[in-house]
Amino acid sequence: MAIIKIKGCEINAIPIRDSFSRRAIQYRNNIFKLLINSGINEDDIDIPLESVAMKKAPASVDWYAGDNPMHYSFNGCSKFVENLYVVQKLLEIKTAALMDGEITPEDYIAEFREERDVAERRRKAREVLGLDEKTMDVEAIDKAYKTLAKEHHPDTPTGDVIKFKEINNAHKTLKRELM
Repeated sequence: MAIIKIKGCEINAIPIRDSFSRRAIQYRNNIFKLLINSGINEDDIDIPLESVAMKKAPASVDWYAGDNPMHYSFNGCSKFVENLYVVQKLLEIKTAALMDGEITPEDYIAEFREERDVAERRRKAREVLGLDEKTMDVEAIDKAYKTLAKEHHPDTPTGDVIKFKEINNAHKTLKRELM
């Protein structure tokens, strides 16, 4: 089992070798129950399922906490169903921390609050940094950022303030996704 570190949590990623669709539905239902038990209306939750749960695809969940659009997606595993498992586990950890008073509702909202165009912004951020659209490796993202930031820093002869800001924003967008 590999350990995945995201948003300050460690999750044991389990390899899933059978019953992909059934397990994906179980994980989806678990996420629904978890969010409903924390006071979210079922109509405010969207968890898309892939038609083929064993293919490589990101898993995501969108919900509203009050007026705040919330979102989380993960694409670091080799199968959609494994990504959905990680999403479920992360939400279990963060929701338990909220219910136990370890984090405030404001902290919880800050962890997951996103605008609806988050997937497109992340795709563009990877493009700006010259990364593959599926890159989830923090070290690769940091390396690409440092290389480009050095090249476009305003204090260098080839510096470009606008490009430098674009690179910084891309890095922040991707770090928020993975931390």
